[in-house]
Amino acid sequence: MLEQIRQFIREVKVEMKKVSWPTRDELTGSTTVVFITVTVVSLYIFAVDVGVSWLFERATMGISRIWTILGG
Repeated sequence: MLEQIRQFIREVKVEMKKVSWPTRDELTGSTTVVFITVTVVSLYIFAVDVGVSWLFERATMGISRIWTILGG
């Protein structure tokens, strides 16, 4: 069992040397793109949430007025 673990670790080390790691500039660029995308999508979802909440509030206010008029 212990020999299998050692063999696995050796194979992992060999495979990790084959990995093409990004440069600092590539990493910075990718991180920037992800940050901007997350920010834009978050703002969009926030705007839709506020809009739907506003519409729902207006709709329920109208229903409660009708309910009051009908004597409910």
